[in-house]
Amino acid sequence: MNDAQNPAASRTRSKSGKWLILGLSLTLAGCALPNQPAQAVVYDFGPAPVTRAAPGEIRPMPALMLEVLETNSALDSTAVLYRLAYVDQQQIRPYALARWSMTPAQLLRQRLRQQLSQRHALLNPGDSIEAGAGTPVLLQLELEEFSQYFESADHSSGLLHLRATLSRPGPRGATWLAQRSLLVQREAATADAPGGVHALTAAADAAAQELDQWLHSLGQ
Repeated sequence: MNDAQNPAASRTRSKSGKWLILGLSLTLAGCALPNQPAQAVVYDFGPAPVTRAAPGEIRPMPALMLEVLETNSALDSTAVLYRLAYVDQQQIRPYALARWSMTPAQLLRQRLRQQLSQRHALLNPGDSIEAGAGTPVLLQLELEEFSQYFESADHSSGLLHLRATLSRPGPRGATWLAQRSLLVQREAATADAPGGVHALTAAADAAAQELDQWLHSLGQ
């Protein structure tokens, strides 16, 4: 029996064909739609590590005025940066899908305050000082490098370079006391943005502890 003799069968095949064409059209349209842009993952340093000084190391320290961290324009953003030393170590690159919650200078200053406040009374520039409290020492910091440094395609480390200058403000200007350059490098577990973030966090924690020990050795 042909379709002319069986109109019901003809209508069924016609409807099936239309649904098939519609399904194929939707599938192709779905393939043609651009993928939704992936959102960047936001990182910070996480909770500060708990450190406890030995009883003999605890002693009153002078108040410390912590200046705003200075940095260069490359680090004045929330980008997570890396260098491919095996290609061109002078070129600094940002990860497309990773960023910090604040600039590296802001995150590092926050971490330093958490570490240094265990021994010092910390002041911000412009804070009032009580009479008889003594003149606080001034800690100026400059962040020069904060990036994931790739020695090869599968091996990298978090690299931090920080310069600290200690001085004592006075009526005739500040008196220079000491200066320290900290270069800290911590190996990354993976050659990607999460590996770099964790390595840089470890480098920041190590730098905070090293700076605290340096001030302690100066009696400050």
